[in-house]
Amino acid sequence: MKYSFKNDYAEGAHPKILEALVQSNLTQHNGYGLDNFSLNVESIIKEKIKNQDAKVYLVSGGTQANLIVISAFLRPHESVVAAATGHIFTNESGAIEATGHKVHAVETNDGKLRPDDIQKIIDAHQNKPHQVKQKLVYISNSTEIGTIYSKKELVDLYQFCQENKLYLFVDGARLGHALTAETNDLTLEDFGKYTDAFYLGGTKNGALIGEAIVINNEILQEEFGFHLKQKGAMLAKGRLLGIQFQELLKDDLYFDLAKHANQQAMKIKETFQSIGVDFLSETFTNQIFPILRNEQIEKLSERFDFYVWKKLDQEKSAIRLITSWATSDEVVADFNNEIKNLK
Repeated sequence: MKYSFKNDYAEGAHPKILEALVQSNLTQHNGYGLDNFSLNVESIIKEKIKNQDAKVYLVSGGTQANLIVISAFLRPHESVVAAATGHIFTNESGAIEATGHKVHAVETNDGKLRPDDIQKIIDAHQNKPHQVKQKLVYISNSTEIGTIYSKKELVDLYQFCQENKLYLFVDGARLGHALTAETNDLTLEDFGKYTDAFYLGGTKNGALIGEAIVINNEILQEEFGFHLKQKGAMLAKGRLLGIQFQELLKDDLYFDLAKHANQQAMKIKETFQSIGVDFLSETFTNQIFPILRNEQIEKLSERFDFYVWKKLDQEKSAIRLITSWATSDEVVADFNNEIKNLK
């Protein structure tokens, strides 16, 4: 069987999570997120982000988190601004549009939104009430092409949103990878301070399933539980999510796993660089996008799985490689040997 670099959730879960699930299996706990594990996770996250007024909600997946948050925060005539590479625009089967909200996609070179990008959308929608009203800005960190936001970029975005009465929501499916990237200058506390809402992704960082939605804006916290229930996200066995996040946040396992994934990707990146390969984007997270000739892609695909991300011309394409918390040194060494043979 080929080793897959297609995603960072091909493995099951970190052994500590499985062990904790087994150990608590016959212990009775309250349902619907009122179990001791989930309540403890909320306390831990509040402490880590230094915001005791935040509310934490555990759900099963990223698309579910995006769908529920955005549909809960917006009124029927309001819309979302996102990068054209944004997950809600490219890979969620129109989930946001299906709730009645338009997604305004902005083309960017690095997958990141900036105030000027948003302002252009606002300026093009001044014929009120005949056009939809922009109300929420959606960004991902890390982005879908592996780039990350700096603290200045996040603060600038948040201030712009505040000045223009917009909500800022961060898709954190790979937030752990962004925060442990070698070029990162943001902290988890910054996301408690400079966003209206964000989430910590577990599915792509060692959990079986799970994302932790954090709502900082107290107005947006009101009656959010009704939206969870109505959208089928309020698990009767909420303990399954609480146990996983308690283990991930204990002793900073969450960040250790993400850092490992990043380091494995950087080893592969360095090997590609050593043979003169260029990249679609400059990344320091667990996603890399080397640009290869067709025959090189064909050679690598004999033993490894990955996505051909973007065709650049008749001879070259960019592929996407993603490492995970479980990517071993042996696999990386094996893959790097294959890369060296591409010369």
